[in-house]
Amino acid sequence: MSSITVHPPESQVSELFRAAFRRHAAGVAVITTAGPAGLTVSSVASVSAAPPALSFSVMGSRSGRALLEAPSLVINLLGPGHATLARDFASSGGARFTPGQGWADLPTGEPYLPDAVAALRAVPLHRIPVGESTLVIAEVVEVVLGEPAHPLIHHNKNFFIGTGEPAPNHIDPAP
Repeated sequence: MSSITVHPPESQVSELFRAAFRRHAAGVAVITTAGPAGLTVSSVASVSAAPPALSFSVMGSRSGRALLEAPSLVINLLGPGHATLARDFASSGGARFTPGQGWADLPTGEPYLPDAVAALRAVPLHRIPVGESTLVIAEVVEVVLGEPAHPLIHHNKNFFIGTGEPAPNHIDPAP
């Protein structure tokens, strides 16, 4: 049987929060802008379909600051072949924008991955400071769809490939 801590002391909430989100699987993206600058995130979320908008959060690294100052961004949704690239863009010393990584430029100048599951060019609408991070809400102005593929997933400090297999006890909706 597992135990649950309901009301931990204030000093423990931050660490427990991090532990909780290590247990939460999330899709992986590399967000880029002209310069070039980019970083790996697992915080991308759909906000609205009309107008199309998304959100993500970044911390104050040099790449993060470049993204926060950019007039436009590309959110590259990663697939199964991108784990090494995701690791490179997640660390300050990783290789970035090398010829072997497959980058191309959109006509507007931002780097994007043609072999990504999708690349969404977006214009920031709001930048909201929250603690040590900034939440960005951006309107999607262009979408480049790659070949259909399983997503790259981040869970417990590792990358995995989402297989698309239904969970146990999956029940198909009635026809």
